[in-house]
Amino acid sequence: MSPRLPFGETLRAELGSPRQAHLLESSPRSHVWRVELGGARAVVKQAVEGPDAAERHDREVAALRLAARADPAVAPALLGTDPVERVLVLEHMDHHRPPGDWIVGYATTLARLHATTGPEDAGSLPAWSGPGHHDVAAFLRLAETLGVSVPSPAPAQLDDLVHRLGEAPGHALLHGDPCPGNDLHTADGIRFIDFEQASLGNGLMELAYLRIGFPTCWCATAAPEPLLARAEDAYRSGWRTATGTDPRGDLTDACAGWLLRGDALVPRAERGTTDHLARVTHRDWAWGTATARQRLAHRLGVVGRMTAARADLSGLSRLCADMRRRVLARWPKLTPLPSHRP
Repeated sequence: MSPRLPFGETLRAELGSPRQAHLLESSPRSHVWRVELGGARAVVKQAVEGPDAAERHDREVAALRLAARADPAVAPALLGTDPVERVLVLEHMDHHRPPGDWIVGYATTLARLHATTGPEDAGSLPAWSGPGHHDVAAFLRLAETLGVSVPSPAPAQLDDLVHRLGEAPGHALLHGDPCPGNDLHTADGIRFIDFEQASLGNGLMELAYLRIGFPTCWCATAAPEPLLARAEDAYRSGWRTATGTDPRGDLTDACAGWLLRGDALVPRAERGTTDHLARVTHRDWAWGTATARQRLAHRLGVVGRMTAARADLSGLSRLCADMRRRVLARWPKLTPLPSHRP
């Protein structure tokens, strides 16, 4: 049975009565409809499933209101809300097929999204949370299981990395899940949607998605190096234009942080349930455009290369290179991540 459209009297008094409601495909965590309101199309979204539904709704509403500061826009306009039913009503945007170099425009818009908030917004959203020492322990256990010797400097360097990530400067508006599919490529530019996991933190934690392969996303891709460089330059330029400053933080640290997170090998519903780095040695599993072992091999290669010139991460660099060689030898049929989004 299809869920009913949750459009109560408060929303009707504010926005009018919806017509021609059409249920859209969405995650199990929400119901989404396309409707007509006053002759224009709109989107109605209701947070469902689980005890955190109200928190996800409130977080998305807060993020959309902060993102609305951007001009030109970086997200659809928020037209109305019903916190009791956990419903928000959004401007409808038509999505067009992205160009081949889509990550360049994406990176520029991501920088403009990040730049909408600052220190004065502390507390309006949860602070970004990075990997912990339990992630370090799981990563080192993975090396041991693969039969790779851990260089003596690596454990202390990983502990220092976790500390740096926890102290990374910034109050950027982080989307929380800036995946292909959560970016609408419209005639008026790119708009981000689905801010249920938004937080405040350092913007490079999400710029790292491009190089590390979109770690929280079903659509894992690995763009060629020249295109990655263009996109990262576009992000920095977009940030400077919006703020008058250079982005703070360390992109290498950010990428290394995503490597440590075993939960970034599975969809959100499976996170926090077990040690997924340990699981990957026993079985592989598909998620979207890539398998867990493909994602792991890609991340090991990225971090191994990025840390090669870093004295403070020299042990991690050697460890990543050795682990990747062992992964490719153990599972020789692994292929690189796709270079294009579906």
